[in-house]
Amino acid sequence: MPAVVRPVTDERDSLLTFLVQQRQAITIAAHGLTDEQAHMRPTVSAFSVAGLVSHLTDVERSWAAAVEQCDFAPASRGGPPELSTPPTLARLLAEYAEATARTDAVIGAVPDLGSPVPVPPDARWAPREVQEWSVRWVLLHLIQETSRHAGHADLIRESIDGATALSLMAAVERWPARRTIRPWTPPTG
Repeated sequence: MPAVVRPVTDERDSLLTFLVQQRQAITIAAHGLTDEQAHMRPTVSAFSVAGLVSHLTDVERSWAAAVEQCDFAPASRGGPPELSTPPTLARLLAEYAEATARTDAVIGAVPDLGSPVPVPPDARWAPREVQEWSVRWVLLHLIQETSRHAGHADLIRESIDGATALSLMAAVERWPARRTIRPWTPPTG
């Protein structure tokens, strides 16, 4: 994932390209974490990196369903429920990849980004005067939500082991070490 998105061709490509980059930022924040680290909450946030991945999986599933079926299944609130055995980070990332692929397929099948998506009647977080959004709005909201939590994940990750977004990106992309950016390496011993 480059630090800056590639040139884009049109509105749909622009929206999806920026969304994909923010999704990658989430997975990069999880790069190299153990399952135990992924579930750590080293800040005052109620979320862990694993919790953010789980939350964003729910968000993607909910909005894909809303666009596809003009129905809305609300995302879970406040992260994943406490389980006796927390899901592995690998499982959470695989579920996130499946959810994002489904969102992309659903959006790809919509011929007009101006198509309406009804506002759920019990959505306390939605403006009362709004009855529907467009698919375009849904994409912008996904970018907003994912970006917010990508930054959130960066802070949590840095609190765990000091790894920064650019050092993780350099590690994932196998960038050569430079004076200002050194690829993250797992701690030894």
